[in-house]
Amino acid sequence: MSHVPQIKIPATYIRGGTSKGVFFRRQDLPESAQVAGAARDNILLRVIGSPDPYGKQTDGMGGATSSTSKTVILDKSSQPDHDVDYLFGQVAIDRAFVDWSGNCGNLTAAVGAFAISGGLVDADRIPQDGVCVVRIWQANIKKTIIAHVPMTNGEVQETGDFELDGVTFPAAEVQVEFMDPADGDGAMFPTGNLVDDLEVPGVGTFKATMINAGIPTIFLIADEIGYDGTELQDAINGDPAALERFETIRAYGAVRMGLIEDISEAVARQHTPKVAFCAPAQNYVSSSGKQVTSDDIDVAVRALSMGKLHHAMMGTAAVAIGTAAAIPGTLVNLAAGGGERSVVTFGHPSGTLKVGAEAKQVDGEWTATKAIMSRSARVLMEGWVRIPGDSF
Repeated sequence: MSHVPQIKIPATYIRGGTSKGVFFRRQDLPESAQVAGAARDNILLRVIGSPDPYGKQTDGMGGATSSTSKTVILDKSSQPDHDVDYLFGQVAIDRAFVDWSGNCGNLTAAVGAFAISGGLVDADRIPQDGVCVVRIWQANIKKTIIAHVPMTNGEVQETGDFELDGVTFPAAEVQVEFMDPADGDGAMFPTGNLVDDLEVPGVGTFKATMINAGIPTIFLIADEIGYDGTELQDAINGDPAALERFETIRAYGAVRMGLIEDISEAVARQHTPKVAFCAPAQNYVSSSGKQVTSDDIDVAVRALSMGKLHHAMMGTAAVAIGTAAAIPGTLVNLAAGGGERSVVTFGHPSGTLKVGAEAKQVDGEWTATKAIMSRSARVLMEGWVRIPGDSF
């Protein structure tokens, strides 16, 4: 019996923030996969090792979590005054599905570095030493992101002493600015309210702040849903009934936000919206054993991604947290003590994170002008990924 041999595709495996993903230049993909469609999705699924009914992604590059089942495709930008187009694909673990509905804020920290090293940034824009400002067009949500990438001797500086909770080793700091971060073309608060009563049949009615900033996110109050805001992953991910409740809340919230028309469509839109819950600052012990005190943070936040409690915080959700905290009256703002603020430090399962955000009212509607945070990124492996030639 004859079988089609494997093919090689140039790729780089990179950690960005608290996520990992397989990065490609669009020009390096097989021609049929250089455009949206089944061929592209099938290639990415096979690279990552999905769908895997065992939930391990053993036969691929994925790490069997939402944070490590990710792909990125970059190209020289087609947009004026931008360097690189960034397309993000969130690969489902146990289903044959790639979600293109949102951005990955963590991997954004690696986009600038990969674009520089991959020849996607014009040479005259790259300093020999100092900081290279990479202008990124986020193609999923059609927004501008600015990455400040450190350079030494003409090469990306990856090593350093910047520490990021949720990442074991220090690295170089990469400052990332999310410009006009309201997701998509609609209102930042799609219901028109800072706080709504979200009715979820069979589950309950909850106060909710539903915001499009960074990524569409539904914020709940921790004690309204039976939590205190200091939970670690096992407390929720080991509870199938809790995960089912969160998914039901997410589905009904997606309808209220206008992202889908019927709750049955939520299964095909796993990446967005996110569900998060917040609580006033308090003491807790992080997943690494680090003591977080109420003096270290302004608010405690936990968020779910792809149906599971995230081990730290998604970068895009951090943008949503920072933006919501900056707007008086949202649930995040109230949990943080209320009032006006341009910076918030929040506690997550792995530790803490500081996010700056600017928001203002225009004609009675809130709009976000910018959110900023520091992450780090590091190339883990580069070369080729191999997949069977008949995978697509």
